[in-house]
Amino acid sequence: MSQDKIYISYNCVHKLCQKAADEILSTIGKPDVIVAIGGGGFIPSRIIRTFLKKEGEKNIPIQAIGLSLYEDMGSGTECIGKEVIRTQWLDFGALARHFDSLIGKNILIVDEVDDTRTTLHYALTELHEDVKKNAEAAGKDMGNTKFSIFVVNNKLKEKRAELDTTLMNGGIYLSGEDVEDRWIAYPWESDDIDTHTKNAIEQGNN
Repeated sequence: MSQDKIYISYNCVHKLCQKAADEILSTIGKPDVIVAIGGGGFIPSRIIRTFLKKEGEKNIPIQAIGLSLYEDMGSGTECIGKEVIRTQWLDFGALARHFDSLIGKNILIVDEVDDTRTTLHYALTELHEDVKKNAEAAGKDMGNTKFSIFVVNNKLKEKRAELDTTLMNGGIYLSGEDVEDRWIAYPWESDDIDTHTKNAIEQGNN
């Protein structure tokens, strides 16, 4: 087992999502929509939805966005930063037809890890701007539109970007667990789940 990696089991992710759901419901209430950042945010989004939904209620819709980080090498070979590129985004027209848009909604953004915070900063900023544009086009105020963020793990390290809490409008930032700055191995990335789970148990991450 590589000591440079933190192994996280499915059980661990499940329990962290359950704990986070309790805090979300007790602070901001049930989200109207979950926005999963692919691909690491897909599975946690589906799990946390289970615990956010009460019996007899409709499922919370999950929307997906895709973001990629590209290294900017400048004019030489030294990386001077990373640029976030949209690879998949929300269809606001379809949302408006089937979901009454995101204006005034309680929105939960989900990803697996907060590493440099670059991706989360981009997602929050761009989603807020898009909802604002849609509200202005519809002659509406953003009103109670609220953005919250849940990540399974937050790495304890200096971040390259910060979250503008004014855009969150009373929303919260929540991590299932803060971890040291090491490579995190998630179960959905493993090609040998038995060994992966064994390593996670040995590290106490089950």
